[in-house]
Amino acid sequence: MNGSVHSMPKEVEIQLKRGPAGLGFNIVGGLDQQYVLNDSGIYVAKIKENGAAALDGRLQEGDKILAINGNRLENLCHSAAVDLFRSAGEDVFLRVQQRSSLHHNGPVSSRPESEAPVSSVGLLLGLAAAAAAITVAVVYFKRFPPGLRRPI
Repeated sequence: MNGSVHSMPKEVEIQLKRGPAGLGFNIVGGLDQQYVLNDSGIYVAKIKENGAAALDGRLQEGDKILAINGNRLENLCHSAAVDLFRSAGEDVFLRVQQRSSLHHNGPVSSRPESEAPVSSVGLLLGLAAAAAAITVAVVYFKRFPPGLRRPI
């Protein structure tokens, strides 16, 4: 792609004030629960209606949270990331990589949290393997007339 259709993910700083129901969003991901293939990052799974994140409006489902109060979230297991969020205090500063249409296969909220996302890379690899198998079969059948064919 030449970059004219899809822009690079944008990083933003978001400050939220913890409300009665917390920060108002759920997270997925981590070293032990990768949400995106080959990415152990922490992602926003769901924005809770009328929560702090929903009222602010900048954080969106599918966004990747890079840091909380200056603590980077890379190479953390899911529970360690949850602990950082729970102990973050009342005023919380997030560094967020806003979702990119290149990263996701649809709205995050359309998948149950227990269901693994379909990887576009995995899908492409599967299609490439199928195309290669068809090519081999076509070459085989063109190369060997029916009387000369050997079992594959």
